[in-house]
Amino acid sequence: MEENQKQLVSDAVDHKGNPADRTKSGGWVAAALILGVEICERLSTFAIVVNLVTYLVGTMHLPSATASNALTNFGGTAFLLSLFGGIVADTFLTRYWTILIFALINTMGTLMLAISTALPNLRPPPCNPTDQSSQCVEANSLQMGVLNFALYLYTIGVGGVKSSVSGFGTDQFDRNDDKEKRQMGRFFDFFYLIINIGTLIAVTVLVYIQDNVGRPWGYGICSASMFLAALVFLSGTKKYRYKESPGSPVVQILQVLVAAIRKRNVDFPSDITQLYDDPSQEFRISHSNKLRCLDKASVITSKDSTGTCESLSITLNPWRLCSLTRVEEVKMLTGLLPIWATTIMFWTVYAQMVSFSVQQALTMERFIGNFEIPPASFNVFMIGGIMITIAIYDRLIMPLYKRTKIPQGLTHLQKIGIGLFFSIIAMAGAALSERKRLSVAKAQGNTSNPTLPVTGFLLLPQFILVGIGDAFIYAGQLDFFISESPRGMKAIGTGLFLTTIALGCFLSSILVEIVKKITARNGGHDWLPRRINDGRLDLFYALLAVLNVVNLVLFLFCAKRYKPNPGQVAPKTKSDEVNDDDVHHKEESV
Repeated sequence: MEENQKQLVSDAVDHKGNPADRTKSGGWVAAALILGVEICERLSTFAIVVNLVTYLVGTMHLPSATASNALTNFGGTAFLLSLFGGIVADTFLTRYWTILIFALINTMGTLMLAISTALPNLRPPPCNPTDQSSQCVEANSLQMGVLNFALYLYTIGVGGVKSSVSGFGTDQFDRNDDKEKRQMGRFFDFFYLIINIGTLIAVTVLVYIQDNVGRPWGYGICSASMFLAALVFLSGTKKYRYKESPGSPVVQILQVLVAAIRKRNVDFPSDITQLYDDPSQEFRISHSNKLRCLDKASVITSKDSTGTCESLSITLNPWRLCSLTRVEEVKMLTGLLPIWATTIMFWTVYAQMVSFSVQQALTMERFIGNFEIPPASFNVFMIGGIMITIAIYDRLIMPLYKRTKIPQGLTHLQKIGIGLFFSIIAMAGAALSERKRLSVAKAQGNTSNPTLPVTGFLLLPQFILVGIGDAFIYAGQLDFFISESPRGMKAIGTGLFLTTIALGCFLSSILVEIVKKITARNGGHDWLPRRINDGRLDLFYALLAVLNVVNLVLFLFCAKRYKPNPGQVAPKTKSDEVNDDDVHHKEESV
């Protein structure tokens, strides 16, 4: 009997709702089936994002700035919907159903993309948009409407899949079992490796297929692979372990805000100990004096209690009464916002690598021998910069730190600062490279040849430098937001990170519109006209460099004033086992 009990996972059930048997459910087989969905999503996303601007400019004949904004709005929406996808999974659907449903939506989105790029009536007549003497007809509202519908249907699928895959993957391992706990740690290392391989395949093989075989084939492969992944995922229904949703931390934050607003006219009790705190909570946070207005969410009123003073009974409605610990957790999150706000600018720079930088590459020579590199495939140098930086840091820099009095290496705030610094260098270098490209374009004049006699490898510094910055700031942001978030709201760390990427994309679109309106005012020279050869993209890059200098100064000011949140659990030293916090940290990082 005891042997049978050991085979059961205490906090998980099988597909029938019975206690999960660890010998028949979960583990590597179940995790691999789940990973199949994620690798197909990552493959499709990067294949679409890095090469979309060339389709918008070259086939749909959109102006340069309009195409860039369409791409950044698409990317920002995808990351923002990942946050909302988590709310849907935790509040309404389970992770299993969220993955399955949104994987099918993802499939329909890429299928519609394949159809929209295949049908001649859904794109304008061909021409040469880089040739000034060529008259190009811009895509009409119907053609753009079908394309945008397909793209944003796809983003809905991305939001649901991305929000739940890593969490459902960790559900297949038992944190209370030492062996499975160690397996969970290796699961994330394997996960990170697989998705990076998927990204490389996307920006090389799939981009090549789109440019040289046809976009319908490229998008069709993405759709077929995701549909196959969904079927494989569905086949593992009986093999999965299912765990009860912990609830969405975003909803918990809203409950505190709503309760505080509803009780804004209620007086504070004379004794702070009279504020409500849930006795069943495992961890509690002592009261602080900042943002006292939120404390009203914990004030017990006559509508929240019944009975006499000796036998008080609390009627708990989380939208009217919240525990003091929950209120303090929301207060702690507000302390992260200055750092959060100063990391958005990096992702505005990152957005240029898949928008304007790809447009630059489109006008330049890209041959290695007889092979012509697709413009969007220049992003492989950014990915290479990320992976090489991570390898150097882990294999060379960290061993040096371990010999000093700082064995943990760079702090999360130091990593963020380094990432922001590299964004400045990247944009300064991009401005110089673009000035050189524009000088060649001016000397070339109006010719029918769309390719300028200047090598595309001139763009390598900006791709590589942004990749180096990405390696630092990605790890730094996740370390900061997760480790400094309240213990009861660790999942919100990933949400904060995703919103910085989304807002960075949206900020890029806003800056483009502002620059266009200001520089074209009173007959001025538009920096971002229809054709980038006629504009001053170098000045736009220089502007981004200046804005990032200001942003770095603000970050350093906020970082110096930042005080770590109280009550956080200090990270343990490296050991043979992966503890619960380390596992959760890796889960949210993916």
